[in-house]
Amino acid sequence: MSGSFSPCVVFTQMWLTLLVVIPVNGQYDFPILQAPPAVFEGDSVFLRCYTKKGREAETLTFYKNGEALRLPYKSSKLYIHHANLKDNGQYKCTWRKWPLGFLYTSNTVRVQVQELFPRPVLTARPSHPIDGSPVTLTCQTQLSAQKSDARLQFCFFRNLQLLGSGCSHSSEFHIPAIWTEESKRYQCKAETVNSQDEKQSTAFIIPVQRASAEFQTHIIPASKLVFEGQLLLLNCSVKGVPGPLKFSWYKRDMMNKETKILKSSKAEFKISQVNISDAGEYHCEANNSRRSFVSRAVPITIKVAVSQPVLTLSTGKTQALEGDLMTLHCQSQRGSPCILYEFFYENVSLGNSSVLSGGGAYFNFSMSTERSGSYHCTADNGLGAQHSESIRISLFDMKKNRSVPMAAGITVGLLIVAVGVFLFYCWFSRKAGGKPASDDSRSPSDSEPQEPTYYNVPACIELQPVYSNDPEENVIYTEVRRTQPRQKHADQESESPRSRCQMAEKK
Repeated sequence: MSGSFSPCVVFTQMWLTLLVVIPVNGQYDFPILQAPPAVFEGDSVFLRCYTKKGREAETLTFYKNGEALRLPYKSSKLYIHHANLKDNGQYKCTWRKWPLGFLYTSNTVRVQVQELFPRPVLTARPSHPIDGSPVTLTCQTQLSAQKSDARLQFCFFRNLQLLGSGCSHSSEFHIPAIWTEESKRYQCKAETVNSQDEKQSTAFIIPVQRASAEFQTHIIPASKLVFEGQLLLLNCSVKGVPGPLKFSWYKRDMMNKETKILKSSKAEFKISQVNISDAGEYHCEANNSRRSFVSRAVPITIKVAVSQPVLTLSTGKTQALEGDLMTLHCQSQRGSPCILYEFFYENVSLGNSSVLSGGGAYFNFSMSTERSGSYHCTADNGLGAQHSESIRISLFDMKKNRSVPMAAGITVGLLIVAVGVFLFYCWFSRKAGGKPASDDSRSPSDSEPQEPTYYNVPACIELQPVYSNDPEENVIYTEVRRTQPRQKHADQESESPRSRCQMAEKK
C-alpha cells in the first residue's frame, strides 16, 4: 500500500495551497488600502480600498481597530467628514472572493488626526482693569505649521452672549470701557472659515477694580487768599479715572449753600476779578458718563481792603467836664477781618484792638486837661492802614464861664425891681384919678353937661424878659416891654410914657 497513490491526500494538499496563494494572472489578488499622508482636524478624509477591476464592492468591508464598520452603503471608499481626534486608529479593508469564499485582507493604515490649532486661551489686557477703563481681549492659539495657510476667525462672548457684530479674523476684541457690573464670565471661540473645526476657551472672569480718583486742584494765586479785584484761576486734574471726562464746578458759600457753576464745563475755572461774593469753598466733579468723581473742597478767602474809618464820640459833644468818661468809637463800614483798630491822641498811639467781625472798636478815657486835643483812629487788615478824620475834644472851664450864672442872677433881680416899680405906679395912678380938681372959671351951675374925664391908665401886664447868654460873649441883654390900651375919647389923650429898657452889663 505504500507505493499506492491516494487521491484524497492529493486533493487536501491542493486546497491548502489555494488558501495561501491564489495567483491571478501571475499577481496575488489582495486589496490595497490607500490613505492621505496627513490628516488634520476638520479635514474631510477618504480611505480607498483598491482592488482589481471586476471585484464587487459589496464584498468589501472596512475595519477600525479590528472592528468591522457598519456603513450605510457599500463602496470602495470610506469617507470621514470633519475628522477629529476620535477618528484616530488602525484601518484596513477585506474582500471576499466567491463562490469559494476566500477572504483577502489589505494592508493596515494608521490614521493619526493632527490638531489644527490648540484650544484657545482668553486673556485680558490689562488683567486687572480699573472701573471705566478700556480692555483688550485676546484669543490666543496657533495654527499647525503644515496648515499655516488655513484661516481662522474669532468670536468673543460675555455670559454666553456674543460681543460686537459677530466673528472676525482678528484675534483681539476691544472694549472701550469696562465697569464693575460687567465683571462677568468671558469666553472666546476660534474656528476655521468653513467652520469645519472650532474650539472654545475656558470661561474667564475679568476682575474689574473700582476707580479711585486722585484729584489735584491748582490755584492761582497759590495762597488761597485772593485780594478783591485779583484773578482767580482753578484747575482740576484727575488721575486714575478713564476718560473722556466732563467737568463741573460747584461753590459752597458761607451759608453752606451749594451752587453749580453752569458756565464752566472744563477742567479750568476762571474769575477775572473777584469780589467779596466769590468767597467760599470750590470743588470740581469729573464725570465719564458712568461714574461721577468729586474732588475735595478748596476754601477761597477774598480779602477786601478796609474803607476809611469813622471816629465818633458816644456823647456826641466835643466839650466835657473834667472827670467825665469819654468813649471813642472807630469803625470801617467795609473790609475783611481781621481788622486792627488803633487810636491816637496828637499822633501818639493810645492803644489798639483787633476785631474779627463788624462793630468796630472802642477806647475809653477820663477827661482831664491833659486829654484836651486832637484825636483820630486808623483801621488796617493788612492791605494798608486807613485814617479817620480828626476830632478835637476840649475841657469845659467853669471859672472862665462864671458870667453865665452871675448874669442870670442879675437878670432875675432887675426883673423883680422893675415889676415892683411898675405895680406901684399903677396903684398910685388909680388913686389920684378918683377926685379930679374943679375949674374955678366955670360955674358949677352951668347947664352944660359935664363929661367924665378918663385917664389913660395902662393895664397891668405880665412882663416877659428877653435875654441872650452867649458863652463866647461877656454881654448880657435884658429887655422889658409894656403895652398901652386904646383911647376911649379922641380929645382927651393921656400923655402916659412908653418905657422900654435895655440893660447891658459887661464883665
